[in-house]
Amino acid sequence: MNTITLAKKYASLLDETYRENAKTAVLESDAALAREGANANEIVIPKLSMDGLADYSRNSGYVDGNVSLTWQTVKYSYERGRMFSVDAMDNEESQSIAFGALAGEFVRTKAVPELDAFRFASIAGTSGISTESGDLATGEEAAAAIRKAVSAMDAAEVPSEDRILFITPVLKGMIDDMDTTKSRAVMAGFDQIVVVPQSRFYSAVKLNDGVSSGEEGGGYSKATGGKNINFMIVHKPAVIQFTKHALPKIISPANNPDADSWKYGYRSYGLCSVYANKAAGVYCHTATA
Repeated sequence: MNTITLAKKYASLLDETYRENAKTAVLESDAALAREGANANEIVIPKLSMDGLADYSRNSGYVDGNVSLTWQTVKYSYERGRMFSVDAMDNEESQSIAFGALAGEFVRTKAVPELDAFRFASIAGTSGISTESGDLATGEEAAAAIRKAVSAMDAAEVPSEDRILFITPVLKGMIDDMDTTKSRAVMAGFDQIVVVPQSRFYSAVKLNDGVSSGEEGGGYSKATGGKNINFMIVHKPAVIQFTKHALPKIISPANNPDADSWKYGYRSYGLCSVYANKAAGVYCHTATA
């Protein structure tokens, strides 16, 4: 099979896997709002500021105001990758399942969970966002904590539309089990509710480099001092999230000078951050431990 055709075949599989499994995919920003920066590892985003109202005079009319559009530079903060080899005979004898399974399973079980974990930790670690800590043992406690978070965002004048609730399956289940008017009301105020496995939901994560002793397996883990996130409310326009998806690098055995094997490389490059003037659009509730 032509290598380019194979690359396209598995690229579509990877894109589909990402859409189905990445919990943070709903936060992806509109690429039209950003432009390339002076350096390859950065983008610039627009930042608008203006004066407020002034007294109107019936003699002289309006008071002149100032409005300025500046461009804020944001650097890409996530760059990870891996290269795998699949022996040509192993792949042939498995009717190409070995290579196909590698591509799909790697993205589904390794790449996507890590990307989610990195993004949630990046958002949770942003200075200026609203935070609360506490152990929620019942549906009533969880619902009350969410109501408190909503009230805090309302008080900060965060728009009610485009709010997304990310919550662990345990807490979501406890609230659903209440099945009361109050529990339904507290969950009805969000544009989307996304259930996030606890294994991706930490306030801080450590990304293993893949080469140091004890880190050869790569991946990620909860960082020292990191906490379990119970739930996070995000006003989508408060987050800057871009993903640069390069076509997976696939090298056929015929083009591999080192071995009679297929080589599959995966690289993920992007950024996740919170607008400095929109920190009130994020509320993060963590466990105390």
